Amino acid sequence: MDDSLYDEFGNYIGPELPDSEAEGSSEEESEEEEDVEQEDQATDSDAIVLHEDKKYYPDAAEVFPGAETVTLDEDAQGIDEPLIAPVRTKTFSKLEETLPETRYSLEFLAALMETPALIRNVALAGHLHHGKTLLADALLAATRAAPRDAAREPRLTDTRHDEQARGLSIKSTPVSLVLPSGASGKSYLVNVVDTPGHVNFEAEAAAALAACDGVVLVVDAVEGVMMQTERLARIALAGGLSVCLVINKVDRLILELKLPPRDAYFKLQHTLEEVNALLARCWAGVAGAPPRLDPARGNVCFASALHGWCFSVGSFAAAYCNYHAGSGVDARDLTKRLWGDVWMDPWTRQFRKAQPPPGPAGEEAERSFVQFILEPLYKIYSQVLGEEPDELQATLSELGVRLKPKQLSLNPKPLLRLVLGQFLGSTGGFVDMVAKFVPSPVAAAAEKVARIYTGAPDSSEFQAMARCDALGPLMINVVKLYSMPDGQSFVAWGRIYSGTVRTGQKVRVLGETYSLEDDEDSAVREVTAVSVPGGRHRLDVTLAKAGNWVLLEGVDANITRTATITDAEGADDVAIFRPLLVGNVSVMKLAVEPLRPAELPKMVEGLRRVSKTYPMAATKVEESGEHVIYGTGELMLECAMHDLREMYAEIEVKVADPSCTFRETVVDTSSLKCFSETPNKKNKLTMIAEPLDEGLAQDIEIGAVSIDWDRKTLGDFFQSKYNWDLLASRSVWAFGPDAMGPNVLVDDTLPSEVDRASLASIKSSVIQGFQWGCREGPLCDEPLRNTKFKILDAVVASEAIHRGGGQIIPTSRRVAYSAFLLASPRLMEPVYAVEIQAPADVVGALYPVLQRRRGHVVQDSPKPGAPFYTVRAYIPVIDSFGFETDLRSYTQGQAFCTQVFDHWSIVPGDPLDRNIVLHPLEPSPPQHLARDFMVKTRRRKGLSEDVSINKFFDDPMLLEIAAAQEAELRAMQY
Repeated sequence: MDDSLYDEFGNYIGPELPDSEAEGSSEEESEEEEDVEQEDQATDSDAIVLHEDKKYYPDAAEVFPGAETVTLDEDAQGIDEPLIAPVRTKTFSKLEETLPETRYSLEFLAALMETPALIRNVALAGHLHHGKTLLADALLAATRAAPRDAAREPRLTDTRHDEQARGLSIKSTPVSLVLPSGASGKSYLVNVVDTPGHVNFEAEAAAALAACDGVVLVVDAVEGVMMQTERLARIALAGGLSVCLVINKVDRLILELKLPPRDAYFKLQHTLEEVNALLARCWAGVAGAPPRLDPARGNVCFASALHGWCFSVGSFAAAYCNYHAGSGVDARDLTKRLWGDVWMDPWTRQFRKAQPPPGPAGEEAERSFVQFILEPLYKIYSQVLGEEPDELQATLSELGVRLKPKQLSLNPKPLLRLVLGQFLGSTGGFVDMVAKFVPSPVAAAAEKVARIYTGAPDSSEFQAMARCDALGPLMINVVKLYSMPDGQSFVAWGRIYSGTVRTGQKVRVLGETYSLEDDEDSAVREVTAVSVPGGRHRLDVTLAKAGNWVLLEGVDANITRTATITDAEGADDVAIFRPLLVGNVSVMKLAVEPLRPAELPKMVEGLRRVSKTYPMAATKVEESGEHVIYGTGELMLECAMHDLREMYAEIEVKVADPSCTFRETVVDTSSLKCFSETPNKKNKLTMIAEPLDEGLAQDIEIGAVSIDWDRKTLGDFFQSKYNWDLLASRSVWAFGPDAMGPNVLVDDTLPSEVDRASLASIKSSVIQGFQWGCREGPLCDEPLRNTKFKILDAVVASEAIHRGGGQIIPTSRRVAYSAFLLASPRLMEPVYAVEIQAPADVVGALYPVLQRRRGHVVQDSPKPGAPFYTVRAYIPVIDSFGFETDLRSYTQGQAFCTQVFDHWSIVPGDPLDRNIVLHPLEPSPPQHLARDFMVKTRRRKGLSEDVSINKFFDDPMLLEIAAAQEAELRAMQY
């Protein structure tokens, strides 16, 4: 800018600027009129209307380059809105656009994606802090062309900033890697998903397992099998997945526990047998032998993800054979002799299954695993940590490890990573194990599709998926949604079972509630982008074929949790994939409301997004108008509220004290036959309620029995397992409140008393009323559980107009409520199973903490080979809030606990006992708890304090109850 053209006040004093538009003006007009005409022309022709009050002038960019000028005719901003709002950049998650340099080309990756036989889909699963994320980091580091700095790039599969800050995985993160085999050198496309280890996020791991063909259990060598290890193993075996094992953190045996090599072997063997015993328990009741893990077979690896090494017995044997290339020893034969009770005779140099006699000096021979694997490993650790750089370099040169002189002076941890990474490698043994024991998508397709697809086996879609046919109809199982960094949209992660998906393709998205009879939950969408997952990176591709994992954009609008994606112009009889079946239950709830009432729509939209990204999150609006969010535990609710405030709604949200859900049940049979008439007095239903057989509710919930079975199959199940009579077992009408609900409706009428045709005509309406009643119980609007309703009699109008749904549905609900209330109703509360790790000297402090919260210990035992005890206990969920903080304060932070829903327990006391007086701000005695819980729950939901009998009983029924009570009093008097 020329300063001579402006005065000291910034006014322009230079020569007059030429006016290019003045040429077109008329000579008769004055110079002032020309300026007005030019202004009008600019206003009319050059302005672009952006809003009814805003106009944008493109010519302003000539005066102020790079600036956008907006003229407001009137002030449209609120008083609390700044004139120039600061630019806010969301840092919710970290996705890097620049792809890292890898050891393989993208063309090679694309070629492997088109070869399903070389693809392996596997999940890393295990307990909290057992090293899954660090192991995934080690696999990622093996694909990088340049070594990464772990201090600058921690936890590459944790894309969220709160995950990195907590050191805790919250979401399952898939990564597609090209890894070479250690034995053959063949490269495989290994699709690995890192799953959370915290029990509150079990549904995240279950969603990841649904897209896999195998699971790698990651177990801490010191802690062994823990609570989440057992739960995930059950889910994996129920899904038919192949199981492998990585015993991680072996370095803890060396550096932390300082066990000698022989004791370390016994500790590793104990951990292995612990896992095998777990698999045998999970396999109980299934035909065939349970899977067996054995290092000699190759389905077990030993690792230290912290120090960047992982090996199997086979990879160690191959290293020995390569070092002694001319010995003629076969690596497969040597592998069988490097685990178990096998010794090498030092005199004959032969392997024996019996321990050789002691030597001349009394020294005993060690097992081959100790002699050939653990002792060299121990020596390397001692050399790296204890020797000078010159002596260390001489030792490493004998092992073929080459380091630069400056690297020999590094700190112990990075030096151990360098030495052991070169000596043992980080991926060879792992890839060999996965390639051998995890089937490819082609080999596993038929069995997996039969488990998860609800369509007919003879359909064209089923046959194409069983072949993993890339030319067949498009079938994608979406298992999870991931939030984009802006928090406004989601990307869908799914597995392609058949067909090919392309960018710009029109697809049909079928939701979880879609069926051939009700196709409301479906929509046609356009795939705007297709990408391959890579942790913090996503590789955009133009198409992806069957057998691969993909991330799809543009299809998330009507997906809640899982979905089925097929061709937009495909067959009309396409079925969906089964929704996720998770053993955990969302039993904690939190009432939320915005700080500013005007921001309620933002909060509602934010809650909808939270439920899309957390599989076990659910939201509900109570009758009082409060919005409630349900979760599996305190940590999950805390993470959900963080996302709601910071990402999805970006508003201030107030929360109430956390609470828990309840269930309503009965403990006796209805004292009277309960009947109810329709409003038009032309129909009458009679029912009784009674408790279900023990274990039946659990069988219904896990899918051991389905209402969709034919009558004969369903009757055989109830007759053989629960000893129901033939008539009742074949007369089961429905489960409630849904197809997998823990309540049963049975038609117990006699053909001689009730017209079967008339009763069948109102069957659907009776079922709807029954399921409506099971969804909202009469005590405190909580779902019913473990209750069987029997229809004893039915009077049905002969004219169809008098027996419509408007007459039958509310009557069915009312008679179910009346039968329920006369069957000794009770409340059920959720109970957590608690697993506590603590040193022996603080175990005694755990008991009073549990007793104050109505908890009790069921197991207290030391962990073999570890310096701590494992305590298992049960604690009611309503008393568990703050339990972990309380526990740590009483043990000075030495105890660590995990809590997960285990079962429902009946709350002591009668909730309908009006003689109980509740004192505010005072704890209720045990026999008053049911009444206390019911009254406070009803108050919070905006209901009356007590159950109104007149609401659920007709006048004739009330008279009959009064007569029965009077007869009972007379009997007591006499």
